[in-house]
Amino acid sequence: MNKIPPINSDSYESDDLLAEYNFDYTQARPNRFALRSPAKITITLDSDVAEVFQTSESVNRALRCLLAAIPKN
Repeated sequence: MNKIPPINSDSYESDDLLAEYNFDYTQARPNRFALRSPAKITITLDSDVAEVFQTSESVNRALRCLLAAIPKN
């Protein structure tokens, strides 16, 4: 078995977190492993409209019906 030296609290005093960190975001790169979801936008409905359309699915369904009724050029 490997012998692990005992942990003394004095060695961890320098590991304290700082109150504030200043990161240089100019050199940040996008995460290439992150999933890229399609763009979504948020729209705020007026209260009278929100009473009728309580879910995003109902709003999308109504807008798709409206788009189907518009003649294409």
